[in-house]
Amino acid sequence: MPEPQLEIQHFTKNWQQQLAEAFNNIEDLCRYLQLSPDDLPVSVAASETFALRVPLSFADSMEKGNPHDPLLRQVLPIKEELLAYPGFNHDPVGDLAAATQTGVLHKYHGRVLFINTGSCAINCRYCFRRNFPYADLQLSKQKEEAAVQYIQADDSISEVILSGGDPLLLSDARLSRLIQQLNAIKHLKRIRIHSRLPIVLPARITGELINTLTESPKQIVIVVHCNHANEISDRVIAACNLLKTSGITVFNQSVLLKGINDNAKVLCELSERLFSHGIIPYYLHLLDKATGTGHFEVSEQQALILIRQVQATLPGYLVPKLVKEQAGATSKLSIL
Repeated sequence: MPEPQLEIQHFTKNWQQQLAEAFNNIEDLCRYLQLSPDDLPVSVAASETFALRVPLSFADSMEKGNPHDPLLRQVLPIKEELLAYPGFNHDPVGDLAAATQTGVLHKYHGRVLFINTGSCAINCRYCFRRNFPYADLQLSKQKEEAAVQYIQADDSISEVILSGGDPLLLSDARLSRLIQQLNAIKHLKRIRIHSRLPIVLPARITGELINTLTESPKQIVIVVHCNHANEISDRVIAACNLLKTSGITVFNQSVLLKGINDNAKVLCELSERLFSHGIIPYYLHLLDKATGTGHFEVSEQQALILIRQVQATLPGYLVPKLVKEQAGATSKLSIL
C-alpha cells in the first residue's frame, strides 16, 4: 500500500498523468486494497477479454480489506463474466442498427449521439458497450465534418449527445473544436455530455474544460454516472460544484446492479447525497444485457419493488426514473 504522502502527491498530478497511472493489473489493485487475489473470485481470463482499468482516485474510495466493497465489485474481473446467460449479446441496445454512414447514432427523434472515443478512464464490468466495435463506429476527426453536416441537414435535431467511451477523455483542443462546429448549427439547442469522469477521475474538471463548455452559446448538460454514494468523495464534490457554479446542469444516471445497489436504503442514500451536492437523480437503468454482464442482473419485478420502496421514503424529485432500453424502441421505456 502506498504511503499517505505518496497518495497526496498523486492527486496533485494532472488528469492525464493520473489516467496513465491507473491500475491495470489485478494484483496491484488487490495489494493497494490490502486484499489477496486468492480470496476473491478473480479471473485473469476475464481481464484479458475486457481489461481492468481503475484510476487511483476511484480505488481510494474503496474500503481497504473489504472483498465485498460495492465499488470494487463494479471493476473487478471475475469468473462469472465468462458464463453464457440467455438473452445476453454483444449489442443489447441496438446501437449498430441505429448507426448512420457518418458514424452518428440516430435512435430517437430530435437527438443524435456521437461516439467520440472508445476509451474510458475506468472499465466498469457491467458496461453495455464492452463488446462495441469502436474501431468501426467511433467519430474520428475525419468523420466529424460529415457528422456535423448530417445534423445541419436535419432541422428536427435539437440535441447532440457526446458519448463513447467517455467524451471527456478528448483533449480540450479537440473538444473545443467539436463544440465550435456544433455551435454553428442554428437549430441545435443543447449539447449533452455523458461522462463518468467527474466521478472516477474528478481531476479532469479543470478551468480550461469549464471555459470550453461555458463559452458555448448552446445549453450544456452533463450526465454523470454514479451507482453508489461511496463514489462521491470530496474530490468528486469539488469537481461537480465547479460544474454547477459555472451554470452547467448536472444529472446522474445509475445502473441497478446485483450486490452493489439493489437495496432501497442504498438507493435512497445515493439520491440524497447526489442532490445535496447539486446533482439531480435522473435515471435508474435496468441492466443492458451485454455479453459478460449477466451476474449483475436484477429482475424487473425486484426493481419495481425497490423503486416503490424508494418512492415511499423520498420526495418525488429525489426518485430517479426506473427505465430500460430496448433495441428498436423510440425512447427509453419507463418501468414505473
